[in-house]
Amino acid sequence: MSEHETAARGINQLEGYLLLQAENTNAVREAEEFARLMPWLTGARREEVVALYAERRMAVSRTAIRAVADRCRELRQEYTERYEELRRRLLCATAATVLGMLVLCVLVEVWIRSALP
Repeated sequence: MSEHETAARGINQLEGYLLLQAENTNAVREAEEFARLMPWLTGARREEVVALYAERRMAVSRTAIRAVADRCRELRQEYTERYEELRRRLLCATAATVLGMLVLCVLVEVWIRSALP
């Protein structure tokens, strides 16, 4: 793996880590807001509700992120296949055009030579 690829991979991992930490912070904040709606909870019960809510929220987030990542991989594959097909078609069209022009040039040359005395 090249130095550039290694750096890009490291940056992607760092970005993923930071996004996960931000998601975790949001999950805990939402859990605390949820627990505040239940003022009758004792300290230990409140902490338990916050922990369970945040844990569940992170599980849902992980599932959603995996689904998005899977779809991204599917789309990348579809776009790659489509690009390769379009490239093949363009190459064939270009080759056919060049061949057609070559045949036309030969026919014009033959016609000109046959028309000259």
